[in-house]
Amino acid sequence: MRVMPIRYSADVEAMTRFYETLGLRVGPVSRPGGWVEMPAAGGMLAIHRSSGDDVGRCELAFEVEEPLEDVAERLRAAGFEPGPPMDEGFGHSLRVQDPDGVWVQLNLYDRDLYT
Repeated sequence: MRVMPIRYSADVEAMTRFYETLGLRVGPVSRPGGWVEMPAAGGMLAIHRSSGDDVGRCELAFEVEEPLEDVAERLRAAGFEPGPPMDEGFGHSLRVQDPDGVWVQLNLYDRDLYT
């Protein structure tokens, strides 16, 4: 599993340039350009185009390598109720609240869909 913070921004290009200046490099980019992955030695930062209340927000996400139904089953067995798996432009995801009520996103990527 890989940890991936998602940084929501109204200006993906400027945000990408900022993190490049800090030493990250640009990795896969969605075809419309609203999603940029910036791999680092210890994980990856994702920049996601957004507007309104989401701008400036950071969300914790994890890239998983197993069916989301298996992850959801483990979460339920431990007393956490995930939302349903969702079809996304990049593959599938599901969201679940941690014990403090903060949403965490779990992603299963199909890289051929957007890179």
